[in-house]
Amino acid sequence: MTRFDADDPRERRKLFAEAITAHRARASPFLTIEADRDPDADGEDAPAPWVQFGERTFNVDVTESELDRLNALVDEFPEFRIDQLESPDEAAGTNVRITARSDANRLAAFADRVFRDVYERPEDYRAWVASV
Repeated sequence: MTRFDADDPRERRKLFAEAITAHRARASPFLTIEADRDPDADGEDAPAPWVQFGERTFNVDVTESELDRLNALVDEFPEFRIDQLESPDEAAGTNVRITARSDANRLAAFADRVFRDVYERPEDYRAWVASV
C-alpha cells in the first residue's frame, strides 16, 4: 500500500480493498479505518467514526439509531451476520461484531456503506486507513 486516505467513493473502496488485502497478506490482528468527524455534531467533540476488520469480523461502535441503520445494512449483505452486541453500562453505545465472509472488494463496499449509511457521512467524506 502506498496511500492511506481517499475522499472519492471509487477511490475509497479501492483503498479499503487494498488495506484488506494487505491485512490478510501480513496476517495482522486487524486493520482500522477512520473517517472525518461529523461537521454537524453541534460543536461537541464527537469521536471520529471507525471500522475495524480482523480475520472475518467487522467491529464497530454505534449509537441506538446507528444500530438500527446497521441492522438494515447487514440485511443487504446476506453473507454477513451480526454475531455479538455489547452495551456496557458505562458506554453510551453498542459494540457490534459482524462476521463477514467475502472477497476484499465486497468487504470494502460494506465498510464504505457503514460510513455512508450508518454513520451518515456525505459521499465525499475522507477516510484513512489508520492501521493495517
